[in-house]
Amino acid sequence: MDPSRLPLRDVHLTAAPSWWPPAPGWWLVAAALVAAALAWIGWRAWRAARRRRWARWFDASSAEGGLPERLAAMSGLLRRAARRHRAGAERLQGEDWLRFLDGAAGARFSHGPGRLLLEGGFRRRLDDGEFAAVSALARARFLELMEGRR
Repeated sequence: MDPSRLPLRDVHLTAAPSWWPPAPGWWLVAAALVAAALAWIGWRAWRAARRRRWARWFDASSAEGGLPERLAAMSGLLRRAARRHRAGAERLQGEDWLRFLDGAAGARFSHGPGRLLLEGGFRRRLDDGEFAAVSALARARFLELMEGRR
């Protein structure tokens, strides 16, 4: 038989599969990614809500009374947060307490406006500017300690 006379045709390939709808495995991958993203968003929202709740607690607790009473309330809250951060830290006194409050961020308490926590209760008058500075500093450190960051 003559090969040129054979009724042969070229190979015909089937059409490529369409990209939609994806295979079931891709649906599972997409569902896992969406679940992971939602879990991460939920975790971040929960942490932000917890931080706002702690900030409101700090603000409410340190808003009552005169400046010395407010300073004492801030110090008490910082000691509570210190206990949560490291066992025995709430029993530190004087310069050791201020060095603990400094943490790794520098000397904001031991050589900065934070010294008012140590000396403020014994002053006759407290300056509003100094008190505002130590209040902001104490609030930030309180939130850091409550979150457990070192």
